[in-house]
Amino acid sequence: MQKVSTLVKKSNMTKLKSYYGEALNDNNFKEYVDKLDVSDDVLIKYTSNLEDCVKEYENCKNCKGLKNCPNTLKGHVFKAIKDGNNLNFSYLPCSKLIKEQSTYAYKKNITCFDLPKEIKDASFSKAYRDDNKRLPIFKYFKEFISTYTKNKTGKGLYLSGSFGSGKTYLIAALFNELAKKNISSALVYYPELLRSLKSSFGHDYEERYEFIKTVPLLLLDDIGAESTTPWSRDEVLGPILQYRMEEELPTFFTSNLTLKELETALSITNSGVEKVKAKRIVERIKQLTVSLELISKNRRQ
Repeated sequence: MQKVSTLVKKSNMTKLKSYYGEALNDNNFKEYVDKLDVSDDVLIKYTSNLEDCVKEYENCKNCKGLKNCPNTLKGHVFKAIKDGNNLNFSYLPCSKLIKEQSTYAYKKNITCFDLPKEIKDASFSKAYRDDNKRLPIFKYFKEFISTYTKNKTGKGLYLSGSFGSGKTYLIAALFNELAKKNISSALVYYPELLRSLKSSFGHDYEERYEFIKTVPLLLLDDIGAESTTPWSRDEVLGPILQYRMEEELPTFFTSNLTLKELETALSITNSGVEKVKAKRIVERIKQLTVSLELISKNRRQ
């Protein structure tokens, strides 16, 4: 008498063969398994998995874009992979995901602190070029890119001007362009940086401060909008500028204030008026940057 386990195995195999035979009636399924060049004895064991592969493969052939991907793992396709005389199954990235990852790989070189998403996606192609007042800025960018990519040196930019004129966006576009050349940068909303540094004492203060001080390209955005204190001016900003000046690290600034107005703002603290210390900061900024102005209509409206 045959053992019960043997009878069960035979029964299961009969069901698997029947299931596989039915699946072969689907032309897409048959076309898929024929390309695998694996024996039917192996394919029979994986009919259910193979049907999933065919379904996702067909989804990819009729792809309507990554955002509308219906596959189990968005941007991936469940695929059967021949391994000798057997099969393995894995989720592999689709061609569109690979292309997208390649296109935006440069973003790993950019660190943003408290800036809106549109700044992270800034590009020269989307920058307004209908304003002649921007021409000196684009000329500076062209020269900076040429100089910096050759020898990793060059003066940064102090870009002052009216509120909402696109100052931050333009410098972010420059940083994104250089990120594609594998150059790291950080864009920092300066008033929030001071608040976050103050709250991070005893935690990651040193790590965060050191990163900002040493990153190859740095933007301190909206400088002069903060409430000046001796600590923020002399213990935070001063050492950053001194280090970057000594190491010749390009440093960029945006502000609604001219350098003269910034000097006045930096001199007034809760300790009184300290013109000498403020002047020292502004002199460092002058050594680090070229100064340009952008007076334009508010693009945020």
